[in-house]
Amino acid sequence: MGRTKSQEAFQSALRVIPGGVNSPARAFGAVGGSPVFFQRGEGPFLWDIDGNRYIDYVASWGPLILGHAHPRVVRAVQEAAACGTSFGAPTLAETRLAELICEAVPSVEKVRLVNSGTEATMSAIRLARGFTGRPKIVKFAGNYHGHVDSLLVAAGSSAATLAVPNSPGVTPGTVQDTLVLPYNNPQALEEAFQQHGEQIAGVIFEPVAGNMGCVLPRPEFLQALQRLTRQYGALLICDEVMTGFRVAWGGAQSLLGIQPDLTTLGKIVGGGLPVGAYGGRAEVMDHVLPAGKVFQAGTLSGNPLATAAGIATLEELKENPPYQRLEALSEQLAQGLQQAAQKAGVPCHLARCGSMLTLFFSSEPVVDWDTASRCDTKRFARYFWGMLERGVYLPCSQYEALFLSAAHTQELIEQTIQAAEEVLQEVAEASSD
Repeated sequence: MGRTKSQEAFQSALRVIPGGVNSPARAFGAVGGSPVFFQRGEGPFLWDIDGNRYIDYVASWGPLILGHAHPRVVRAVQEAAACGTSFGAPTLAETRLAELICEAVPSVEKVRLVNSGTEATMSAIRLARGFTGRPKIVKFAGNYHGHVDSLLVAAGSSAATLAVPNSPGVTPGTVQDTLVLPYNNPQALEEAFQQHGEQIAGVIFEPVAGNMGCVLPRPEFLQALQRLTRQYGALLICDEVMTGFRVAWGGAQSLLGIQPDLTTLGKIVGGGLPVGAYGGRAEVMDHVLPAGKVFQAGTLSGNPLATAAGIATLEELKENPPYQRLEALSEQLAQGLQQAAQKAGVPCHLARCGSMLTLFFSSEPVVDWDTASRCDTKRFARYFWGMLERGVYLPCSQYEALFLSAAHTQELIEQTIQAAEEVLQEVAEASSD
């Protein structure tokens, strides 16, 4: 596949955009080479500016569960745009989207719309501190909650130590009240509460991690999260920006039996447009201004175009649930990739929850950031480029999950598996040279 126009476009972008991209995940830094510039999408496919067609497993990093340019979503956005793009005032669409969210997620009694997942997590953390009157927040290594200063941190020298910044521009003072613990480790969580329990306002976590690859939670870890937050009066904040409406209509919490105090959402609730949301128990949410005193505002929050796309997406998911079919297709893909890796003799571990999954180039199960960080990223890079050359667009990092959409078909899954068999054999041969 020739991608000359993409390469030229990247050079032009480098002159006016830092790194040539508006989000670092797009830069191909983990796999080398230049990113692909896309022109259009339809259903399960993307076309780049050179005219190449790809089976898309990125889905705009998760939101496009219905596929690209779904007619119902496109029509809703067009109709909304014809009436005006922004009012900075209440609309019926905001209430309708909030109703759909509250109906689908039982733990959410009231919800506030914002513009991104980052805004949602930032606001939820502020609310947890405002509601409890406590300063500290617990997060887990390998869980990503947006580019919030207090969450861009690395673990200290022990499981329960205060965090240190891992990005320039984030001051030590900003992260001094953040505790970073290992994911899936109930003992570390117990120790953190024993040491800091009376100061912990909340614990934020991904119920199924997606930003160190797809990592599934252990039942004992989930039980400890629920038990300890209740015991110490801290809020449990479930970050479902990625998993919300993706792995099930009610999100991962409905599959895993979790009852969080607050939930953050994004991606699918915007139907491909910029939307975030945070919600939870009414008594907690009523502390948000103007009902309460915890400040949060946004000029474009509840934007008419974004709410139209979100409503169209959620109503389509409700009326024509794709989850059973997505489960079958995702399992078919997962088994096919595993068998292809075994046949090629390439050590791999596959993790899946619903229609999100990751093929880890690792000989051990990936359960936390430590095990994820030991993956063979060079082999992954070869795999990524081999699949791209065969018209399969995957996330450009070992530490991201791929996503299926309702527009994918069994035939496309079979084509993807066949491509993986060829590429993984090449990866094995390259490793033996």
